[in-house]
Amino acid sequence: MPLRDSVTLLLWSCCVLLLVHQCEGQVLNCTCNVTNSRCEENAVCSCDPGWEGQQCDVCVRMPGCVHGSCHQPWQCTCEPGWTGRFCDKDIHVCTNEAPCQNGATCYTNISGEYSCLCPNGFYGRNCEHKTGPCHKIGKSPCKNRGQCEDSSGYAPELSCRCLAGFSGPRCETNMDDCLMRPCANGATCLDGINRFSCLCPEGFTGRFCTINLDDCASQPCLNGGRCLDRASTFHCLCKAGFTGRTCEVPLRSPESQSPIRNRLLKISVKEVVTQWGSSGLSEVQLITLLVLGGMTLGVVALTASLVLRGHWQDRCASCRCGPILRLHPVRHIDCQPTPQKVCNFYHRYTSTVREGI
Repeated sequence: MPLRDSVTLLLWSCCVLLLVHQCEGQVLNCTCNVTNSRCEENAVCSCDPGWEGQQCDVCVRMPGCVHGSCHQPWQCTCEPGWTGRFCDKDIHVCTNEAPCQNGATCYTNISGEYSCLCPNGFYGRNCEHKTGPCHKIGKSPCKNRGQCEDSSGYAPELSCRCLAGFSGPRCETNMDDCLMRPCANGATCLDGINRFSCLCPEGFTGRFCTINLDDCASQPCLNGGRCLDRASTFHCLCKAGFTGRTCEVPLRSPESQSPIRNRLLKISVKEVVTQWGSSGLSEVQLITLLVLGGMTLGVVALTASLVLRGHWQDRCASCRCGPILRLHPVRHIDCQPTPQKVCNFYHRYTSTVREGI
């Protein structure tokens, strides 16, 4: 074997011996409880479940254990004067805490529970309540889940504390929740048990019927008319040449109407639109206004015809042959031509009448 290989083998042997010696020293220096843990690197103890401490030699108590200890994990061995599963019951509770009131006698059992023997006129776990009218009567006299009260038994008479929506000595009366008139805009209020509901009229919604529905949402105005939303209705501002509730009626051309009629129509339509738009007339009121306007136009036309008729009668009366009109009222005779022609016709007519007779 060459010298070089021998030196290399010797160095490797020394390193292995050194490492083994260090590991043995670490094992010897580890102080962990070999039963409850294992030794990790650098002599650190890794405890088994239920054990704790630097050397893993302290047991873990039962969760919730108050006055107790353990010898094995998850135990709760009570200290003197305590009992119960979690060692939280004081055996001497009657002496140490004196929970019983009003002269009651306190008793304990092996489980650490106590009870109070109440004197006459008192009741409760600690005899803290006086036997008053509510307790004596047994079943509560209060209706509709009302609570009976007697000032812990010290009141001479009982009383009832009512739930919201009820009133009366025994909570027997359902209060009218509509008395304050919570519903707006003419809505109908429906009373319930500690509540109310509003039956809204057409055009309104919401809990109190205060929200006005948009009556223009369906776009009722035709022919480019502008819609104005009103309370439970709408109004259309029509473009020139159209009229009607929804601007559905086209107007006649100005040439086909007389100047006087055009003027009256323009004034009437303008006044109606102005009046309706400013005061918010209803449909019935608008129809009434139109009927009255039509009657006014009729009276004006009748007056004009009577004036014209009187004028023509005056002109014919000035004619010398006025009797012809009375003798022959059906035939139209022009009184404007020369009086001689008219008189000649009158003489011929009278002669014919006489010969016939």
